[in-house]
Amino acid sequence: MTATPPRSLALAVLLACGLITACGGAALAPHAARAADRVEAVDRSALRVCADPSSLPFSDDKGEGFEHKIAELLAASLKVPVRYTWYPDSVGFLRNTLDARRCDLVMGTVSGAEMVLSTNPYYRSSYVIATRRRADLDIDNLSDPRLKGLRIGLIAGTPPADIIAARGLMDHVRSYQLVVDTRVDQPGKTMIDDLARGQIDAAVLWGPIAGYYARKHGDALRITPLLKEPRTARMDFYITMGVRPDENDWKKEINRLIRVNRDRITAILKDYGVPLLDAQGRPIP
Repeated sequence: MTATPPRSLALAVLLACGLITACGGAALAPHAARAADRVEAVDRSALRVCADPSSLPFSDDKGEGFEHKIAELLAASLKVPVRYTWYPDSVGFLRNTLDARRCDLVMGTVSGAEMVLSTNPYYRSSYVIATRRRADLDIDNLSDPRLKGLRIGLIAGTPPADIIAARGLMDHVRSYQLVVDTRVDQPGKTMIDDLARGQIDAAVLWGPIAGYYARKHGDALRITPLLKEPRTARMDFYITMGVRPDENDWKKEINRLIRVNRDRITAILKDYGVPLLDAQGRPIP
């Protein structure tokens, strides 16, 4: 998943290692994956999706994530059911799902991620800073001097961490774990809940996670994309779907499905509070 996400940003992990599932599948060498996949092995009787059973807002085994809604759209276009292979988004994810041919599609991968063949992007999002509206903080970058007087929530190892360290803000940081067992720990949710309760003053995390959990607190929190950071510090990512290397026909089919369902996919993402960016990196209302 370059810099993980989402997916289980913790897609946060996704954006820290480029794609968490790709990192998890690293035990399978890239050349071995390519050699193994010269013949497409896609099951056309169903849309077989590889997914984490406990990684909201992306996926869970109750079908409540936005990736489920998007998968249902694609499957409807194919006139087949969706079938899931569940595995925690951690070490071994790809090896035990996509590479084992137990499923044919990984949703929520970072564009260009190693170990998978990326489709065209279906959304673009960024890291954000979340604050309480009643605090009336209009912070939109990590160089804002007011941050030196705030308690800042941060998931360790994610792209904003380097900027925060360079700004001398680490003494103000409450750190949340990057790599977790999502069945028992949801650091993004915990951070947003801590912000709402006043235990921290600002939360810096992957936008789709922040937007989803902020909505659980009504209009109490403000979500602001971090779009003013130096170009050397990448804060926004194109998110794609991943198929097995060399399955180019399958990739083209998924690209077609993304294209014809583009407006409905965007509507689903907005409904989940995902902060979206256009091709120029501007927020989509």
